[in-house]
Amino acid sequence: MTLALFQPAPAAVSIAAMAEPVPAEDYPFYDLAVADKFLTSYTQLVVIERMTETHLHPEEPQLPTIAWFAERACFDGRLPQDLLRDFVTKNQRASRLDRRFGFGVRYRFVSGEGGGDAETSVPAIPAAWFVQQEGGAPDIIDRLAFSRVGLNLRADQALLYVANPRPDGTGAGFLLWFVRQQKVWSLHDTEVLWVSRPDQASSGRR
Repeated sequence: MTLALFQPAPAAVSIAAMAEPVPAEDYPFYDLAVADKFLTSYTQLVVIERMTETHLHPEEPQLPTIAWFAERACFDGRLPQDLLRDFVTKNQRASRLDRRFGFGVRYRFVSGEGGGDAETSVPAIPAAWFVQQEGGAPDIIDRLAFSRVGLNLRADQALLYVANPRPDGTGAGFLLWFVRQQKVWSLHDTEVLWVSRPDQASSGRR
């Protein structure tokens, strides 16, 4: 009886089981995103959507397109076209995330409003990877939703969308632009796509 409380709904299970898995090469970017943008020294658990996100704004249900990016001039239009094309192509359908994260904190998968999987422990990472903690930072990050990762043809730039919709109705969505220099990937720039605040409808770009 107790185990049933932690299992996703049958429909969610079947959708996830049929979905294409996210390839292993995407997970280092997820780890970088979590470590650079969300973790604090207080974080004990991260709640993650099992399926990847294909919508870049909670009030805009359409799938991403090149035109969508051009209309919003994300990163002032500096994103390479081949990077955008790969991102758009990979995010036309949701894929299944697996237990490949390595950001150093326990995590749990959830499927929509359903229950979650058992927690997954991963090895600790050096404290230097954590962002500077803020006062009153929560010990649970609930929740994060990731897109697939787009790459340019030279495989030295990457694009990722991360949403952080919280149970209290607040949250934000971010585009993260990574670059590779001397075989080392790092976060190059961040664009806030939407912000939701208490007692306020979701806003657009900041």
